[in-house]
Amino acid sequence: MAGHIRVEVVYALPQRQELVQLQLEEGATAREAVEASGLLQKYPDIELDGHNKLGIFARLTRPDTVLRDRDRVEIYRPLIADPKAVRRKRADEGKTTKKGGGLAGE
Repeated sequence: MAGHIRVEVVYALPQRQELVQLQLEEGATAREAVEASGLLQKYPDIELDGHNKLGIFARLTRPDTVLRDRDRVEIYRPLIADPKAVRRKRADEGKTTKKGGGLAGE
């Protein structure tokens, strides 16, 4: 009899976070966890073979990565702006930022 593992699948949206807890067979992959979570049906904009990347505890991972008990699979949304370009634009405008990304003087 194969054992089971417990994992979480997380998808963060701008205003909220979706978290699904699952019990899967040992040997399950990150892709299988996302598919079993139901988030692909709830959010059809998620494309595992396209622009969405996966991570386990904030470390990028491949969809075929075998999961361990209590792993948290994270579905990342694509960036809407290149962070380097944003900093470059602020510098060109003469604005400085404080640590943490806010504008200095706030």
